[in-house]
Amino acid sequence: MPVIEGCLPVTDRMRIAVRISSAEIAARIEDMARDIRAAMPDETLLVPVLTGSFVFAADLVRALARAGADWPLDFMTLSSYGAGTESSGRVQIVRDLRETVTGRPVLVIDDILDTGNTLLFARNLLRERGASDVKICALLDKPSRRRVDLTADFTGFSVADEFLVGYGLDKAGRHRGLAYIGAIEE
Repeated sequence: MPVIEGCLPVTDRMRIAVRISSAEIAARIEDMARDIRAAMPDETLLVPVLTGSFVFAADLVRALARAGADWPLDFMTLSSYGAGTESSGRVQIVRDLRETVTGRPVLVIDDILDTGNTLLFARNLLRERGASDVKICALLDKPSRRRVDLTADFTGFSVADEFLVGYGLDKAGRHRGLAYIGAIEE
């Protein structure tokens, strides 16, 4: 199968065109980590939203450590997509935190701020549970799809309205392991 510049052949009918390279992602995460370290207190609890954020969260945690932040972390799994490509609009807690957030600042980490439903749900839930402050960190922001009034406090890249995969982002559970972020071309 021939390789096309900037694309990874996946099948005979589908290619993934690179939108953000692995080098661009790595550089932006280092910048974000320095900004987050400067803005957030030492007792901050990091809360990656699984499953999509796991690659970004791992790299961000290491970048935060290089920036001098050795903060605890716990995970939540929230879902509004299932196996589809459109949000149902209804957020479900699939896995809850084990750590208490009462009186603590929290940084919620996610791969993409799309409709905003999931991250708004997470922010409101953590506030209701007594977090002293809740900030949002998203690698990608897709403002054209926003359905709620929500802006991330820390954002990596603003992206166009296309379905993206790679670097933790998936389509029906596939393509998460790509080192870059790309768009499927069928």
